[in-house]
Amino acid sequence: MTKLFSTAVLFLIGSSLIAQVPEKSFTVKYTNEHIVLDGILDEPVWTFAESAGDFQQYFPSDKVPAQYQTDVRMLTDDTTLYVGLTVYTPGSDYIIPSLERDFRAGGSDNISLVFDTFNDGTNAFLFGINPYGVRREVLISGGGQDVESGFTTSWDVKWKAETKIYDNYYTAEIAIPLTSLKFAEGETKWRFQSYRFDMQSNERSNWFTIPQNQSVINLAFMGDMYFEKPLGKSRTPLALIPYINAISDKDFTTDEGNNKLKVGGDAKIAIGNGMNLDVTINPDFSNVEVDAIITNLTRFEVSLPERRQFFIDNNDLFGSFGSIRHSNPFFSRRIGIATDRLGNSVQNDILGGLRLSGKLNKNLRLGFLDIQTAKNEEQEIASNNNLMFALQHKVFARSNIGMFFINRQAFGDEPFASADEEYNRVLGLDYYLASANNVWSGKYYLHKSFQPGDTEGNISAGALLSYNSRYWNSFIDLAYINEDFQSDLGFIPRTDITKAVGSVQRLFWPKKGNINNHGVEVFGISNWRTSLDYQLADYDIRGRYNFVFKDFTEFGAEYSTSYVYLFDPFDPTGTEGAVELPGNQEYRFGTFTLGYQSNRANVFAFEGETSIGNFFNGQRFSIGGEATLRLQPKVRIGLNVNYDKISLPDPYPSADLWLVSPRFGFTFSKSVFWTTLFQYSNQRDNLGINSRLQWRFAPLSDLFIVYNDNYAVNQFEPKYRSINLKFTYWLNI
Repeated sequence: MTKLFSTAVLFLIGSSLIAQVPEKSFTVKYTNEHIVLDGILDEPVWTFAESAGDFQQYFPSDKVPAQYQTDVRMLTDDTTLYVGLTVYTPGSDYIIPSLERDFRAGGSDNISLVFDTFNDGTNAFLFGINPYGVRREVLISGGGQDVESGFTTSWDVKWKAETKIYDNYYTAEIAIPLTSLKFAEGETKWRFQSYRFDMQSNERSNWFTIPQNQSVINLAFMGDMYFEKPLGKSRTPLALIPYINAISDKDFTTDEGNNKLKVGGDAKIAIGNGMNLDVTINPDFSNVEVDAIITNLTRFEVSLPERRQFFIDNNDLFGSFGSIRHSNPFFSRRIGIATDRLGNSVQNDILGGLRLSGKLNKNLRLGFLDIQTAKNEEQEIASNNNLMFALQHKVFARSNIGMFFINRQAFGDEPFASADEEYNRVLGLDYYLASANNVWSGKYYLHKSFQPGDTEGNISAGALLSYNSRYWNSFIDLAYINEDFQSDLGFIPRTDITKAVGSVQRLFWPKKGNINNHGVEVFGISNWRTSLDYQLADYDIRGRYNFVFKDFTEFGAEYSTSYVYLFDPFDPTGTEGAVELPGNQEYRFGTFTLGYQSNRANVFAFEGETSIGNFFNGQRFSIGGEATLRLQPKVRIGLNVNYDKISLPDPYPSADLWLVSPRFGFTFSKSVFWTTLFQYSNQRDNLGINSRLQWRFAPLSDLFIVYNDNYAVNQFEPKYRSINLKFTYWLNI
């Protein structure tokens, strides 16, 4: 691991000196003139504003100028950044699946603006809009390396925008209050990028050129926007966000019902130009979108994304340490979840807390979080204080060094709390590598945990190095997790593991024809039990070939060969009372898989995957996919279906596992949304119904009506039902 680290440092030093494509920049002119925000660029001052310049095509080619150009112009006064857009298109047959805010860009016409206000290539603010004036705002973190963990659409901030549609183009006027952003006082330059999707021509384009092998949101590829007048102090107002929630619920398993009224709220306080202080008292997350259910055939826990607004801002400062797949020491969804006296995971009320996060100076970021959870004597859950402190310092071009301390401390002398549960502490150091041109990236970390009477060993360590070029992509990921390593606030699916993961991919880019690119990849993952003299626990080796077409469809095939040594008995079907597969035995199996994805812009779009092969000592057939019907822009209907047929020899259980999830979305306007989701899973013995009506009656102020209903499906009967009426209001002082 030391040799790998040294090699990576050499790559970093060399790669950080490699020049990107030629620089690109423009000037943001200062104005005192009044701009009427109506989407029509008819104010004379827009002719005075400097054009940012031409866009470059990203898809289907990254070698030519965009066929349909975009003109970006910006102005600023003492309080607001104004953006004027003219977006040229083949016609006016736009793809707008929904009027709901915070849309995802894929499969729709839209344009996004990305601002790196601290010029660090690590974090950025994104503002997006479509031809109908529907808006979205996103926090980009981690340099934009990971679309899943570094692209947070649940972030909210105040800004305004309007559009106007003409023949073969549309215009937009955007007003972003400078108080909605963070930047250094006296700043004269931000890094900037813009990208757009044109579904009529199947073209994606960027203002600053990005090679197709790189992500469109990667912050390594940005130009500069210079301010004619230096920016002043960021005067972010104090924001108070109170809520009132009327709740009526019934637990049918205990035949108990409750009617109650909850009151609480958040406060957002700016500290200087770069820091935010978020305070919450008696928070309530009943309006948060329900999690998607998955069929889990493994022995290990799966992670789900954080959706609670309080934990979103600067979340990468807390949640990006270690590996999000192997050993993540801080996983914010742990807060508010506890284990009851029967060993079940249950919701645990949060009394209050605070988060201090942001920039201390150009290179140094600080994160501090302290949350207190409530005591529940009936469920034998102690009150806990959950604390994390983190520092991150930028080095070289886009890399950083980070350290953290986590402490989970039980409060009170509860008779049901054992001594070994009194506290859990984790201390760690991470180095994140990202070269200037993002060809090389990686991470190296060393963490240690402390528990009562257990201070030796308890180590988690890892090293990741990735190479990304036009024709070759590869990575190697090594991890060691000691059997006694523990982070009560983390996501650590396995301990006592030494892990090696690697991949090599070769891409081909045809110059003619309907195929945009195709490529072959070999991927492998192996785990060894460290405490058992590195006995092989399992491996999975996959070979796949994938085709990406110029009409946005994809097709691929894969064959995998797997090995599992079961140390303990296990039933992959999850059948209650079934005979488990015996432990201390090895299993080998292979699987063949086919997958297809259509153009998501189609009125009827679908993607699916099917696989067949051996499974432990039996057989498995799986088929699943998702279909969506778009009746734009008001109605969107989706159906997710997964079926797994597991056939094991007697006396072991066989099962037909179904997961069916229809979703109905109605957007009556840009401020009224209604979404209903059904989730049927016979593995979970649950039919869940979540129906949510949202009215955004003022900026970031909402009225929610949320209905939840859950039924057992193996013996159909109600389990839990609730209805919430929640009112939130964002008040700037």
